[in-house]
Amino acid sequence: MGQREETTLEKLMSRSCLSIILAAGQGTRMKSDLPKVLHPVGGLPMVVHVAECAKNTGTNDIAIVVGHGSEDVQQAVTLSGATATFHHQAEQLGTAHAVSAARDSIDKGYDDVLVLFGDTPLIEAETLLAARKELENGADICVVGFKPDDPTGYGRLLEDGDELVAIREHKDASPRELKVGFCNGGIMAFNGHMLGQLLDRIGNDNAKAEYYLTDAVEIARSLGLPRKAIEAPVDNVLGVNTRVELARAEAIWQERRRNHFLRAGVSMIAPETVYFHHDTQIEAGAELEPNIFFGPRVGVEKGAKIRAYSHIEGAHIGQNAEVGPFARLRPGAELSTGSKVGNFCEVKNASVGEGSKINHLTYIGDAKIGTNSNIGAGTITCNYDGANKHQTTIGDNVFVGSNSALVAPVTLEDNAYIGSGSVITANVPADALAISRAHQVTKEGLAKRLKEKVLALKEKRKNEKI
Repeated sequence: MGQREETTLEKLMSRSCLSIILAAGQGTRMKSDLPKVLHPVGGLPMVVHVAECAKNTGTNDIAIVVGHGSEDVQQAVTLSGATATFHHQAEQLGTAHAVSAARDSIDKGYDDVLVLFGDTPLIEAETLLAARKELENGADICVVGFKPDDPTGYGRLLEDGDELVAIREHKDASPRELKVGFCNGGIMAFNGHMLGQLLDRIGNDNAKAEYYLTDAVEIARSLGLPRKAIEAPVDNVLGVNTRVELARAEAIWQERRRNHFLRAGVSMIAPETVYFHHDTQIEAGAELEPNIFFGPRVGVEKGAKIRAYSHIEGAHIGQNAEVGPFARLRPGAELSTGSKVGNFCEVKNASVGEGSKINHLTYIGDAKIGTNSNIGAGTITCNYDGANKHQTTIGDNVFVGSNSALVAPVTLEDNAYIGSGSVITANVPADALAISRAHQVTKEGLAKRLKEKVLALKEKRKNEKI
């Protein structure tokens, strides 16, 4: 058997890498008080998507340049588990000015420096690895470009052979240059030992008096430094500045995630109708029917079947368990092997034992259900007294008749049987039958007289209106 070929990442591991994420934009076009880079895609802030991607490319350290909402950005990144340093950009004077805010990190002498944007959540590790590979091969700058259907408005990447010559803004491009379809995606990779010198040479002699990182290309050319451009898929460099673009990014991310699960062996009848959270975990062999929404912290084991129109968050679904249709699992729901939560049921902070069934029209909250128990239609656990939550414990092989109310705190021991329509306020011993309801009273002929009475009243009111 031949020796395994090293991956691109493994080959690059000997090179130190710093990722600088520019996250200082205010994003006023989002029409939101939330900093732009904190708007979520797949339930995860955009800037955290970028940080996660950077980690997957062998980045040793991450430097995040913040401005508006800096404390919120720092908190979100820290809570995600990403390790980063934060650098404040008080004034926004261009991309080179933003990168210079992280000069303390740059001057530590990394081999590679990646400059990324906190509002490009769809960037993939393969793209950044390709850029780093160009640096390993001798380039001092590598620019990530793309080829949109319509290049209008984008800066053009001008090449001479396979060498990048300049980045020309659309408004400054000649008619010939405007015909170039290779556009600047904004993401750049630098030889970390040269970046400081390039930044020092970038001026602000332009209409906006700003410092543009793109000027580094022509400066590098004047110094005889090698420059490269690589092409990335268009969605990799999609920047989000509006709610419309945010929705587009979400749609692309969801499509990627669906394809991931399909390739991993998860069955979906109508993948385009299933929505995932960034941390959704589903094992091969699970089946998903149409119109399912996964919120945060959901795990689904093999053989589980989730039927249509179910909403699931903070829940774990065991092997061969069945959920829905039209079911809601809230945080703390734990379904064991072979259990079932059926249509129009809600489960919250409750464990359902192996083989137990909650088939329809039922609410189970703050409860523990043993194995092979059956919870009848219309049953509710009355877990809230107006101020506090209380626990309901249901043992093994318990039968709870339909339309029962279990007033917590209460325990139904193994093999207990609850008569339909009961309101249970006291513990039920093992093997006991509990019935709590009023005696039925039947009045012969009274229904006819009552009906005649109400119809007469209805007719009287009708005549009064006339």
